[in-house]
Amino acid sequence: MDTEVTLNIKEQKRLKVLNEVEAGRMTVGQAAEMLGLSVRQVWRLRKAYREKGAVGLAHGNRGKVSARRTAEAIRLRIVALAREEYGDYNDQQLTEKLAEKHGIVASRSTVRTIRRAAGLGSPRPHRAPQHRQRRERRPMIGMMLQADGSDHDWLEGRGPRLTLISYIDDATSEVVGGLFREEEDAAGYMLVLRSIGQQRGLPLSLYADRHTIFRSPKQASIEQQLAGQEPKSQFGRALDELGIQYIPAHSPQAKGRIERLFETFQDRLVKELREAGASNAQEANRVLSDYLPRFNRQFSKQAAQPGSAFRPWPADLRPDDVLCFKYSRQVANDNTISFDGHTLQIPPGPQRRSYARARVEVRHHLDGQLTLHHHGQTIAAFQPADGEPLRVRRFTPAPQPQPTPSAPAQPAAQLAPPPPRPPHKPAPDHPWRRSYKSATAQAK
Repeated sequence: MDTEVTLNIKEQKRLKVLNEVEAGRMTVGQAAEMLGLSVRQVWRLRKAYREKGAVGLAHGNRGKVSARRTAEAIRLRIVALAREEYGDYNDQQLTEKLAEKHGIVASRSTVRTIRRAAGLGSPRPHRAPQHRQRRERRPMIGMMLQADGSDHDWLEGRGPRLTLISYIDDATSEVVGGLFREEEDAAGYMLVLRSIGQQRGLPLSLYADRHTIFRSPKQASIEQQLAGQEPKSQFGRALDELGIQYIPAHSPQAKGRIERLFETFQDRLVKELREAGASNAQEANRVLSDYLPRFNRQFSKQAAQPGSAFRPWPADLRPDDVLCFKYSRQVANDNTISFDGHTLQIPPGPQRRSYARARVEVRHHLDGQLTLHHHGQTIAAFQPADGEPLRVRRFTPAPQPQPTPSAPAQPAAQLAPPPPRPPHKPAPDHPWRRSYKSATAQAK
């Protein structure tokens, strides 16, 4: 029975050369030189050609199933998992999950081939990239951090919509801090920066967009213009006090590392939150703290230069005195100030009995507490009654220390607003109650 075989271009060339050898128009040595083979290999091909014809020139494994081919049962299992449980996973992440949870060890190319053969395309089609000017990484860790927030349905409807605030090192792509918040706010950036500063140190610069969290939208005053200063946001003021340079980005592509980080998180971290069943910000932050070390081990890079540019937190600087919201107020004659619709009563202090007409600083701390300061001294403290951080509603006095014989007790800070004044009623003979003509005649 004749066997049909289709020869490729290389095999067709060998067939033509061997026919020349068989016809005596070419020697075996010349054939070896033309085919780029050894003389010995040409003798083998000539023998196979004489015994089997053109079929002998085809590869012996052609048409056979490879011994290294993935077993059919495993292929069907991969297709089933890719179609049902991991339908929105990309090829690389599916490969990792198959090895991690199902004990199926296969290469990414094998998983991709199996998925495409089953008609399962990539869940995230890629767009053609645009031409951009490449910016080189900072050579050392801690020289620059990129910061941004990503508003996304991280919990996939199981809870509220959250914003992930993250800091990534420009030199290594290591995520050095992250936090889920209800919204993108300055308090969230301060909380993460405080954690980074106490654990790793203070970076030299911060690369972020031109959001009003980082840049104040106000116009510079005359005094600021004369002094060559610009208005600062609360977070920008904190960066200045910590000696961190703020570098504004003029496009999302300029801070592409953290933009790609959020793109990866919206694919991978969402699935981690789903597997953990997270349904609120607290549970999401616990999942995030467990996931970041694994993520950094897999995706962070080696810095070009050894060492670290992180600066240790100054020993004489309290984080609560910098990473907070500061406001200037002038004390009224009754030793009260107004703050966000509340009247705060200032008690007499050991330095002075009255602060009337004095300029004081109100500090709204990240734990929700309010403190009043005058010339660097704390003169009063208030705490949120509901315990919610950074939600100014109603404040109660902070706990006062017990009096000692050497230090008499000071009156606690009172917050009760003064009772409303009754409306003023003029007397019956008041000029306001008489006509203009009669009041003028009486005066003459």
